Amino acid sequence: MSLGQRTFSLKSDSIFACGRPGNGSLTHLLALSFLAMLLMATFSACSRPLTVEQQIIATIREMEARIENGEPRQFIGHVSENFSGQKGQLNRQQLRGLVVYQLNRHQRLHAQLFPISVNETGEETASAKFRALITGGPGWIPDQGQLYDFETLWRYQGGEWKLTNANWNPVPLDEIL
Repeated sequence: MSLGQRTFSLKSDSIFACGRPGNGSLTHLLALSFLAMLLMATFSACSRPLTVEQQIIATIREMEARIENGEPRQFIGHVSENFSGQKGQLNRQQLRGLVVYQLNRHQRLHAQLFPISVNETGEETASAKFRALITGGPGWIPDQGQLYDFETLWRYQGGEWKLTNANWNPVPLDEIL
C-alpha cells in the first residue's frame, strides 16, 4: 500500500517495515523507538505513586524473596541500623546471624505470607501485621514448618522503608485447627 512517498509492508523477517524503499530497517527502528518513548511517557504520566501501604508490602515481599533465594545480605539491607526485635532482645547483627543460621540449617526456606495489614503511625512511620508460614528442609519438600504472627514497625529512611522493629510469636495449634 502506498501513501505518497511512504510504503508500508509486512515482511516475514520483521514485524513492520516503514519508510522509503530500501531504508525500511532504519526507519522501522526509529519508529519503534519513538513508539516506545511515547508509551513510556504515557504510562509514567498516568501512574500514581505507590501508597505507603503498597511500598511497605512491596518491601516485605522483597525481603521474603531474598530469604527464599538464600540472600541474607540483601535481606538485611531492608533492616534499619537501629533495629530492635523480639522485645529488645535482638539487634540488627543478631537478626543477620539468625537469618544466616536458618539458611545454613535448611537448604531451602520458604515463607507464605498471609494478608499484610499496614497502618501509617506518623509522617514517616508505619506498622505492619501479618501471619507467615515458614517452612524449611533439605529439598523441595519441607520437613519443618511453623506459623507465626508478626508485628513490625517501619521508618522511611534515605528514600526507602526500613524495618526498625519486629516481634514474632508462634501461632498456637488450637488457633490453627
